[in-house]
Formats: sequence, C-alpha cells, structure tokens
Amino acid sequence: MTEKPSIIVAPSLLAADFARLKDEVESVSRAPWLHLDVMDGHFVPNISFGPSVIAALRKHTKAKFDVHLMIAPVDPYLEATAKAGADHITVHVENAPHVHRTLQTIRSLGCKAGIALCPATPPEAISEVMDLVDIILVMTVNPGFGGQSFLASQLPKIKKISQMIKESGRDIVLAVDGGIDPKTAPLTVEAGARMLVAGSAIYGQSDRDAAIRALQGAD
Repeated sequence: MTEKPSIIVAPSLLAADFARLKDEVESVSRAPWLHLDVMDGHFVPNISFGPSVIAALRKHTKAKFDVHLMIAPVDPYLEATAKAGADHITVHVENAPHVHRTLQTIRSLGCKAGIALCPATPPEAISEVMDLVDIILVMTVNPGFGGQSFLASQLPKIKKISQMIKESGRDIVLAVDGGIDPKTAPLTVEAGARMLVAGSAIYGQSDRDAAIRALQGAD
C-alpha cells in the first residue's frame, strides 16, 4: 500500500502582526515552510513588502521561504527575491507573459519554481509548463487580501491539476491558498492538495503550534 505524502503547512506572513515580524516568524517555527506574499498594489489591490523585508527575516528562521510574487512586471524582481533568501519563487500565469522563460530564470537562480492560478484561470493555462514547475498554487480566493472566504468552486480545479501532476510523472507539490482552516483544509487535501497556505487560521490563534497541527492532520 502506497503511503500518503505528509501535508506541508505554510503559515502566511500576510496575517501576522507587521509591527512584530521577527517574533511572528519565530512563533511558527514548527512549520517547515513560511509563505511570503509580495504585493505591489498593481497586479493585486494591496501592498505588502519586498525583498528587503525578506532578507531581514531570513536569519530568524530555518523554514523554507515560499515567496509568492503578486507583482507586475515580475521578471525584474526575480534575482533580488532569490538573493533575499527565497527558497521557492511562485509567479502567476496571469502576470508572466513569457512564463516559460520566467520559470527557467527562477530555476537558474537556484530556487524551486512555482506557478499560481487565480480562481478564474483554467488548469489548461499551465499545461505547457508542467515540465518546469516544482509547485502549483491554486488560489482559493481572489488574491490581494487575507481573511477571505474559501471558494469551493476551486475544488474541481484542484482535482484536475492533481490528475495533470500524476500524468506528468513529476514530483510537483500541489498547493492551495485562501480561506484555509480546519474545515476547508480536508476538502482540498481530498481533492489532491499537498501544501496548505494558511493565514488567520494560524496567526489568529493563541496556540500557533496547535493550529499548525490541526491543519497537518487534514489528511
């Protein structure tokens, strides 16, 4: 019998207290990945932080930095993001007009390459880059703000992409981001997700370790 892969939980720093970022990063040390949303107020209607903040936090945790670039244009900032300490860099298929080249650049910088899809974007949009991605991130909310409600309409997309990954024969991490909590997490895992990005479900709790364990048990 094949053993099910363990679920990766990545706390989203967007939900943290920005006045105490160092402490907030250290408070989720149980998690193997930390999700960092870089927003520009252009591609998405919000502004968060950039490479200088990522670099400042890098020395305070051993977690993998899973950086989600919600900016346009994205290519000019890949090198700075990698140098700041990113382990993974995820770009949107919607904001990378030459996404094949963008993913190649991310890999050349020594980072894992990820591709993200907004809720209105079909799985077929990434069919031509399955050989270049290490992570596929399905947005289960419209990107830009934390604390939004989970869009159940994305579950068929997760299932479809899970099947695409199986057919590719590659070890690609299928991730979900948006409205993830102990109630919605099992739905996404059942659909095929292996990584869960969670903001308020972790940072909104007094016991962050317990919150992470609750999501890790979603399978």
